Amino acid sequence: MWAVRHGESAANVAFAAAAASRSTEPVAGRDRDVVLSPLGVRQAAALGGWLADRTRESGPDLVVCSPYLRARQTWQVMRETAAGQGCPGVETVVDERLRDREMGVFELYPPAAVQARSPEEAARRRLLGKWHYRPPGGEAFTDVALRVRQFVADLSQAASGRRVLLVAHDGVLLALRHVLAGIGAAAPEDLPPVPNASLSHWCTDGRTLRLHTWGDTHHLATLNSGLPGPCGRRGNPRS
Repeated sequence: MWAVRHGESAANVAFAAAAASRSTEPVAGRDRDVVLSPLGVRQAAALGGWLADRTRESGPDLVVCSPYLRARQTWQVMRETAAGQGCPGVETVVDERLRDREMGVFELYPPAAVQARSPEEAARRRLLGKWHYRPPGGEAFTDVALRVRQFVADLSQAASGRRVLLVAHDGVLLALRHVLAGIGAAAPEDLPPVPNASLSHWCTDGRTLRLHTWGDTHHLATLNSGLPGPCGRRGNPRS
């Protein structure tokens, strides 16, 4: 199994700008409608090069994508880039359980906006920690893990023996890492970073999936090294 976080989004850019300016204004619109930034599109194309490189070497034969626009755009650009290099298509489905973590009343609020507009909630978040904090009307990472756990159970039945690529969000990947660590795995106190357009990879030992690579971004080196070559002829390090 491989899992991709979507490319850089317009909200990622807005949050970074808000942090630099200490803005307390939320980003307009709905989280599910946030699009990729221009850089995010280029990152998705680099992921498409990775996909083209893997297809002839037993790469994914099933893609499951989040319904959120930035994830679907990431997969669309990946697919089109790989097809442009002469590589075959991959069966694709969308599953609602791979949506990003829901933030409730703080949807698309930069951290500074939460602190300024609801300091008591900011304090509660610090007290409970990132993994257990649930914003009003939203989800804690523990809630995301519950739906991801059910998704993994269903996927193991519906796609047994298949090579699967997930295209989703940082919260989903963190929950996936926790779920695949197995029963009894401790909740992470320090959440490992999930870079935009990064790849994580789990390998099977015949019984379970074990984490092999987390948050790899070697394929993004192509953004600074020219256009990719034809299918199966790239020099990137692989996850």
